[in-house]
Amino acid sequence: MSFTEQLQGAERRNDSMLCVGLDPEPGKFPGAWAGDAARIFDFCAAIVDATHDLVSAFKPQIAYFAAHRAEDQLERLMAYIHRVAPEVPVILDAKRGDIGSTAAQYAVEAFERYQADAVTLSPLMGLDSLEPWMRHDGKGLILLCRTSNPGGSDLQAQTLQNGDKLYEHIARLAAGPWNGGGQIGLVVGATFPAEIARVRELAPTLPLLIPGVGAQGGDAQATVRAGWRGAAGHSSGPVIVNSSRAVLYASAGADFAAAARAVADATRRALNAAR
Repeated sequence: MSFTEQLQGAERRNDSMLCVGLDPEPGKFPGAWAGDAARIFDFCAAIVDATHDLVSAFKPQIAYFAAHRAEDQLERLMAYIHRVAPEVPVILDAKRGDIGSTAAQYAVEAFERYQADAVTLSPLMGLDSLEPWMRHDGKGLILLCRTSNPGGSDLQAQTLQNGDKLYEHIARLAAGPWNGGGQIGLVVGATFPAEIARVRELAPTLPLLIPGVGAQGGDAQATVRAGWRGAAGHSSGPVIVNSSRAVLYASAGADFAAAARAVADATRRALNAAR
């Protein structure tokens, strides 16, 4: 099953567009776990157990593991998610961007070592930086397009010679000549709903990974209204709305997993209500 098929199946099964981002910060862990990086797996696994029937995807951010020398815990976590929630795809948020043999090694890391179903990538080095990833059949390549940070405008909002803004040009390439294998999706930030709508117009069938809802201030309803398209309530391309800190750190007490579930379910319902 390809990443897109898996994503669509989880969206239907769990009636959800919500992706829970797994960004473990030991300093925010509850109780006796606070500050203990050896508990990264335990914390994330508890979140997975509490929310896996409410989400369309999980998204571990590799830097939060690598910073604590916890790559082995990330491997365990990826295997754990595939075991307890095999229908839910896992997106490795790595934002890699290189060419040739280096890109090929990054692809092995993501897809063979960590067994990710999809990965986030920077497309700024062009098609040949994506080709080594495309050799892994069925895996998803989610390209940075219009990101949620204010500084993204420094490059992404610049107008090119053909009249497109850079993010529009990326969306056109991703939906057209770059997507021969049907593996590509796009990252568009919830803080820019007008740009989400523009990207959806240019790339009507691609999955859109939308971070920025929750702690970053993105509006859930505006996000869905901008990215959701199609007749009879069906989107032409999946919408994956990510929330990380708002879910993970909903409580600093022993009830952290139950609180995470409550926030995840409330977010899922708010997203669905906007369709």
